[in-house]
Amino acid sequence: MDLDLGTVLSALADPHRRGVVVDLLDRTDGEHACASFDLPVAKSTRTHHWRVLRQAGLIRQRDAGNGSFVTLRRAEVSARFPGLLDSIRQAHHDERRSG
Repeated sequence: MDLDLGTVLSALADPHRRGVVVDLLDRTDGEHACASFDLPVAKSTRTHHWRVLRQAGLIRQRDAGNGSFVTLRRAEVSARFPGLLDSIRQAHHDERRSG
């Protein structure tokens, strides 16, 4: 899957999606259940957020039984846009400290 800068930045413009990406960056171990993320939105909105992140190429999503699991495409994103994920993480943490 190709990573397009505009699509990636658009996906990261939403604070909930940006928070999910930072959460995945902070969780160093691979795959995580979608239900393990603290997203204070309706289930249909969660589904929308996962779809946007997946279509932007930021995550991989796997369905298993009645759950879904996500993995950050860390290596691919970092190879295509060096420093982007670190910048997103730093900005997110800075916003949380100041706000």
